Amino acid sequence: MKEIPVYLFTGFLEAGKTKVIQETLEDQAFNTGEQTLILCCEEGLEEYDISSFASPNATLSVIEDESQLTEENLLRLAKESKAERIMLEYNGMWMLDKLYNALPQSFLIYQELFLADSTTFKTYNANMRSLVVDKLQSCEMVVFNRCHANTDKMELHKIVRGVSRGTNIAYEMTDGKVEYDEIVDPLPFDINADIVTIEDRDFAIFYRDLCEEPQKYVGKTLTFKALVGREDRLGDRTFVAGRHIMVCCQDDIAYRGMVCIDTKKVSLKTGAWIQLTAHLQMEKHALYQGIGPVLHVIRYRESEQPQEVVATFY
Repeated sequence: MKEIPVYLFTGFLEAGKTKVIQETLEDQAFNTGEQTLILCCEEGLEEYDISSFASPNATLSVIEDESQLTEENLLRLAKESKAERIMLEYNGMWMLDKLYNALPQSFLIYQELFLADSTTFKTYNANMRSLVVDKLQSCEMVVFNRCHANTDKMELHKIVRGVSRGTNIAYEMTDGKVEYDEIVDPLPFDINADIVTIEDRDFAIFYRDLCEEPQKYVGKTLTFKALVGREDRLGDRTFVAGRHIMVCCQDDIAYRGMVCIDTKKVSLKTGAWIQLTAHLQMEKHALYQGIGPVLHVIRYRESEQPQEVVATFY
């Protein structure tokens, strides 16, 4: 079956999704005649004006309920509209997994854009954090609109970076100008130190950075406080050291750890807190089912648990 590109627009009510899609399809450089299906999962105050599109080639379909997000229904709508591409305006109150699980194999997401009203975004983040994280963690770009001279860009930047370091950020000013985020996020520890010291409050940032750019940690000596995990299958010289990390809410707390190998038998038990100093290499290990960070133990001592047992990005 022929592949159909999907341009996915996420964001909460009145975030500007309809306006962006409208302007995109009015652009002759983008809209050159392809049959376009607009799937609207959320109807706000602004409505589509198909008559002003650069080419009279669009079909609008409204999906009013999550139950309509099925592979069968999406294929039907695409077939009826003879869609060559899809502009999908997603409901901000629906989790993206519902959509991803319903997408037919021939529907390929070409671009995912998150639109946010800069004047209300912090309120959504405070009260609906799981929904905000759901949209931020997979989008390619966040566009904060309705920005003005007094908009706290740093605070918006920190919220995005707390979820994704790879997402691009743009600020659309009230005068129509667009500014791109150029804020540099220095790591809160010195990665070039003889011993890279990870403070308790920085473990989540360290672990995410390690996952994203593991090679820059190869050969480094690290020290940090960790919660021990033991499994008989790992043997008596191997254990796991890590922390519980929370990205957005209590429901997503998960233990994230790294394989540690000592030169001698380890007497530590699961649940013990230690201050670990170790040398990191990227090696193949059965626990990873492939290559992952392996910490070769230099020393450790039992320690008190950190003040905040669960590591966060804030």
